[in-house]
Parts: sequence; C-alpha cells; structure tokens
Amino acid sequence: MPNAFNFNASPFDSLTPPEQHLVRDSVDIAYFREGEVVLEPGAAATHLFVLIKGYVHQQEGEEILTTYGPDDCFDGRSLVSGKVSSRFVAAEEVVAYELKRDAVLSLIAGNAHFGALLFSDLSNKLSALSERQNQHQMQSLTLARVDEALLRPVHLVDAGASIVEVVRVFQEQRATSVLVQDHGQQPPRTGIFTTTALQRAILDGRPLDQLAVGELSNFDLVTVAPSDQIGDAMTLMLGRRVHRVVVMDGERHVGVLEALDLFSFLANHSHMITVMIEQASDLDALAQAAGQITRLIGVLQRGGTRVALIAQLVQQLNARLFERAWQMIAPAELRAASCLFVMGSEGRGEQLLKTDQDNGLILRDDYLPPPDLADICARFSAALARFGYPPCPGGIMLSNPLWRGSVGEFSQRARQWLAEAGETDLMNLAIFMDAHTVAGDDGLLQQVRAAVARMATDSDALLARFASAIDAFGSGTGFWNRLLGMGEYERQINLKKLALFPLVHGVRALALAQHVGATGTADRVAALVRDGTLGAEMGGELVQTLHLLMSLKLKAGLLELDTGKPVTGEVALDKLGSLERDLLKDALGVVKRFKQVLHQRFRLDVL
Repeated sequence: MPNAFNFNASPFDSLTPPEQHLVRDSVDIAYFREGEVVLEPGAAATHLFVLIKGYVHQQEGEEILTTYGPDDCFDGRSLVSGKVSSRFVAAEEVVAYELKRDAVLSLIAGNAHFGALLFSDLSNKLSALSERQNQHQMQSLTLARVDEALLRPVHLVDAGASIVEVVRVFQEQRATSVLVQDHGQQPPRTGIFTTTALQRAILDGRPLDQLAVGELSNFDLVTVAPSDQIGDAMTLMLGRRVHRVVVMDGERHVGVLEALDLFSFLANHSHMITVMIEQASDLDALAQAAGQITRLIGVLQRGGTRVALIAQLVQQLNARLFERAWQMIAPAELRAASCLFVMGSEGRGEQLLKTDQDNGLILRDDYLPPPDLADICARFSAALARFGYPPCPGGIMLSNPLWRGSVGEFSQRARQWLAEAGETDLMNLAIFMDAHTVAGDDGLLQQVRAAVARMATDSDALLARFASAIDAFGSGTGFWNRLLGMGEYERQINLKKLALFPLVHGVRALALAQHVGATGTADRVAALVRDGTLGAEMGGELVQTLHLLMSLKLKAGLLELDTGKPVTGEVALDKLGSLERDLLKDALGVVKRFKQVLHQRFRLDVL
C-alpha cells in the first residue's frame, strides 16, 4: 500500500526522488470509524496524516474550522510545535497514511517548498507556489524587465535650441524624440519634444530657426525604472495616454521606451486593440476592438501574467472603449457638461471577463440636457450590449432614468438610499461607492461622492446595516462539504457569493466608515492598514485572497468560453488541482476570519 502513495498531490509533488523514497519507508496505514477522534488537543504530535479515503473535520469546540478530504494532509503545524492544538474527528469512515514525525521534520529541513506548502499561511504558500512556477511565469513577457526591451538612445538638447536644430537631430539620429533640459528653472527640469509636437511648431507661425524648443516641450515626464516590469510600463502608457516613457535609473537617463517597441516586444496584440479603439470611425469598428479584449485576457492568463495586472489593463482598455463610444453617440456639449462613470467590479478595476453593465451619468446642475437625452443614453447602452456587455438585470445603466441626473438629483437619491435603508437602497449605495469616471467631468462625481460620505458616516446603525450585507448569501457553513464533494452537494461553487462579495463589501464598509476615498479593493485595504483599521497581516491576506479568487474565477470563465458555454461565475471543483484546492481552502478561511472582524467592528450580531 505505501508504494501507491500519491506524489502528485501538494505538497508531496515538490519532493525529489530520494525524498519520496524516505516517505515510502516511513508510512503506515491507519483506520478510523465515523465519529472517532483522530487527534485530541494537547496530545503529542507523532504523525502527519494523509487521507486516502473519507473526510476529517478540524473543530474548535463545536465549530468546524475546516474539512479535509482525499489527498489532504494534517496537522503539519502540530508536528513542528510538538502538540496538537485542535480536535480532528472522522466525519465518516477514514483510511489514511501515517507519516512519521521524524521523516516530516527531515523533509521540512531539506525542502523549503515542502515546508512552506505544508504548514505556512496563505501568504507563504502563494510565495512558494510563485517560486515553483517561476520558469513558467517568465514565459509571460509582461513580467520581463523594462531594460530587456528595445530602448531608444537618449538625445539631449538645451531648451534654448531652435526647432531647426532639433529637426537636424531627428534626421541625423533617426530619432522621433529628444529630451529637453531647461537650466533656466530652479531646480533645472527636463522635458520631451517629439515629432508630434513638431506639427504644433509648424502651425505656430513663427520662423522655426527662431522658435525655442523649450516653449513647446512637455515637462511632465512619464518615467519608469529599468527594473520595472514591461506590463506595468504598458499600463502606465495606456493610463497616461502617452506613446513613450523615459527610463530613469535614479537621476541617469537610460533610454526611451516607445510604445511600438514595447508592444512589438510583448507581441500580444494589446497595442493593436488600443490602435483599433483610437482609430475607430464608427460603432462597428469599436465592436471589433471589443471582441479582441477577451482574447487578450486569455493570452495573458495562459502566459502567467499577474491577475491584478490583467485587471488593470482591462480597466484601461474598457475605459477607452466606453469613452470612444460615448464620443460617437453623445454631442460635444453634453459630454462637456456631464460625467460618465462605471461601477461594480469595472469601477473597482477588478473586472476581467465581460459581465453586466453598471454605469451612470451625472449632469451639471446648471445644464439643460438635450430633449433626446433618453434616446442618447439608450443608444449607448445598446452599443455596450453589442460590444458583449449584457444589460444589467437590475437596470443599473444609463438607459434607466434612475441612473442619470444632475448632481443635485443624484445627491437627493443618495439621501433616499440612506433614509430608507432598505436592502435595495443599501445595495445601490454600495454599487455607487465603486463609481469610477471614464469620460467627462470627474468633479461632478466627486461632489456626489463627498455628499454621500458625509451623510453615511453620521450613523453607526446605518453603517452596521450597510456592512450586514456580507451575510447576504448565507454563512457558508456547508462550503467545506461543497468544496470536498461530500453528501448531496453539487461539485460547483460560486466564488463571488461565497467569498468575493463578502470580502469586497466588507472592505467597502470599512472604507465608508473610515472616509477612505479609494475605489479599488486593494487600494482600500492599503488605506485601512495605514490608518490602523486593519492589521498589516490581515491586509496582506485580504489582497492575496482577492487576487487568488479572481484568478480562479478567471480560469474557470475562460474554460467555459473555450467549451462554448456562457460565463457563469461558477468554479468546477473537479477542475482544481490539489494545490489550488488547498489554497482555496486557506483563502476561504481568510474570508471567514475577516467576517468575524466585521461582525465585531459593526456589532452585527446585535442587529
């Protein structure tokens, strides 16, 4: 029987052949009846148990902390400390390997990955997983360093040089940009002059041999470091809408990274999508560009790109897509006097695959909207549906009059949400808290957001009602059974309901209570750690859990698309590897502990 030990399951898949031989020489088989105690608190820890058949509950009093199933192992931490800290009970008939303590300690001492995956917390497990996947991840070119791409040489000119002199540099050096040094300012500053700016110089009308380059240079340089990742440089270019960044090593100019060189290096078609959006002349062309975004997400995910970076790129591309569609549909006067915003995961920058529309429109109080505003908004919602973003079942989009209006009207609606505080009202408030501008005057959104924050944080009872939505989908007491396939449960789980929503909304509730203005969950967590609301360890675990859940949900969604199925948000448990299942259990444990923190902070148990 020991020769049949499964070395494909985590953490034993990290063992070398000699280490596997040690395991085979150090295991016995144990049997436990249903209800029998496997380990008792305070007992000496002598073995690591690896389940062959059946399920074991880890309990704290009467509460089940977690459940272990076939190929799972326990209790590694007790082996290190020498004493068992929890009660482990057979939930049904159990057959398990017993691996001797001395052998386990020897494996831990000789194999850091094995030790980290065996008994460390989620953070260390993810770090170990990252190291094990390092070779695969490096195949993703977005993880490469900036200085691995082609950098154009730096050409420096004085701010007093004429445009004609600069054109000579362009011609002689076959360059498209120069860095301009202005020593007349204190401290001295450096800007950039490009071939695009040359057009403005020609249209200026003054003789080019008398026009100083410093007058038309951009001194708001966008810079990156040589060690920054290519993917981060790409996100920066998209966000700042620039075609090149200056690579700086401290005060030294290393080179210039141009967009075409960066995207040629990546060869993942993201530049093509950006160009398609920018050059689109009608909605048909925009629809073609939108269709490429999901393809790009698949390329990046399969290449090992960090899910947080994928989400940033998707937010940038979607924002530009929505803005271009709005430009094509709405007249210029309306665009200038309004703020088009997105909400939900799109607003938080956590959107990956396309989901329901969540958007709205705020108008200036003194602006008289066009009589066909309703038709304009309906056409915009229809365009997004055409791009692959289905209408929101709850009507949270521009085509619904409740989600468009002046600053005053939106502020009044927020007062009603707060005054009535029904389930729908509080969810409207939650959705609006994630609002992010994609076009128009962001100041209009900030006015309404500030009014909401002032009104909402005046009432502890209201904050508690708001936070209580973390339990909207139940307490999740059966999720271990669903995860392990026990009983009559389906082999599918909805990560959004089970974990993502309580995590995201819990952070959102704390952000509202603490006047945190950030919209992204990771940014909110960082702010809550800085002000002491969350401990650094809890904050780190929440962000890691968020990204792990997003990654698992994305992987499942892409698999559904590949097989011609609609994206459901469900994760098929039989598609998870043993390590993914182990990480998921740890992540769900983090969410459970976070919910306990929220219950204490907002006194939810007395509602």
